[in-house]
Amino acid sequence: MNHFINLKDISSKTLRRIVTDAKKRKNKRRKFSTLELDKDKPLKGKLLIQMFEKASLRTRLSFYLAIKQLGGGTITLRTNELHLGKGGESLADTAKILSTYGDGFMLRTDSDKKIEEFSKYLTIPVINGLSPSSHPTQVLSDIFTVEEIKKKPISRLNICWIGDSNNVLNSLIAASIKFSFRLNIGCPKNYEPKKFVLDWAKKNKGKINIYNDAKKAVKNADIIFSDKVISLNDKVNKNKKIKDFKNFQINSKLMKFAKKNVTFLHCLPRGTEVSSKVFLGKNSEVWLQALNRVHVQKSILLYCFGKLR
Repeated sequence: MNHFINLKDISSKTLRRIVTDAKKRKNKRRKFSTLELDKDKPLKGKLLIQMFEKASLRTRLSFYLAIKQLGGGTITLRTNELHLGKGGESLADTAKILSTYGDGFMLRTDSDKKIEEFSKYLTIPVINGLSPSSHPTQVLSDIFTVEEIKKKPISRLNICWIGDSNNVLNSLIAASIKFSFRLNIGCPKNYEPKKFVLDWAKKNKGKINIYNDAKKAVKNADIIFSDKVISLNDKVNKNKKIKDFKNFQINSKLMKFAKKNVTFLHCLPRGTEVSSKVFLGKNSEVWLQALNRVHVQKSILLYCFGKLR
C-alpha cells in the first residue's frame, strides 16, 4: 500500500516507473472504447472511494474512468452528507469506516491538514486529488504529456511557468527536482512562490529561475505552463490581482519570445491569463493534456495498490 500525497515524498525512480507504465497502458488502449476494460484487469474487485470538497471536472472524470478501465469501481461521496470531524464522529472514525468499505480513497480538499490526518488513520491508500499546497496527479500527468509531445525526456527541455504561485506550481517545482529539468517562473514581484517552497528546491539543487518579466521567463522555452490567475476560492481583491498580472497574459506577442515550436499547456479551467488565440491555437495541447489524466491516474492507482510492475 502506498499513499500519493505529494511529489516531494516519492522517489524519482518510482515517479519515472509510473510515467513509463502510463505510456505502455496508453499504447495498448489505442483501439479500445471508453469503458472497455484493460485485458489484465489488475484492479478487478477493488473500490475507489472519491470525495470532493472543491469543484472538479477532469480529476473526477479521469479517476472514474481510470479505476473502471483497470477492472475496479468507484463511488463518489459528497462532503455535506458526511460528518468529517463534525456531528460527534471523529475524522479517525470516518477513516476507519472508509478503510472498512473501500480499497482506496481519493480526496480533493481545501485543507492540507485534513489529508495528513486521513493518511494517519486510513489503512487503505490515500490519493491527493488536489489540496491547497499541491496538485500531484495533475503535474505527473503533465510530465507524461510533455514527453509524449516532445518525444524526449523532460530533463532535456526548457520549462516555463507564467502565472500565479499556487498548488500546481508547487508540484511543478517538486517535479523539476524529481525529473531534473530547468524551470523558469514568470510572475509579478508580490506573487512569487513561498519561501519554504524555494528553500526546499534550493536545498535539493533545483534549477529554478524567477523573473518578474514575462518576456525573460519565456525566452527559449520548449513548454509554457499556466493556470487560472483567479482561482475559485481566491479571497483577494480580484480586480487588483487581474491588474497586477496584466503584463503576464500569454498571448501571440509573448509566445514569439519562446521557441518557434513551443507548446502551451494549461490545467484548466482557463481565465484571462491566456488569450483565446493561444489557447485554441496550433501550439496548444490542452485537450491532450486533459485526456492524459486518465492514463497517468491508472498507473498512480496501480502504484497505490502495490500492483505497479
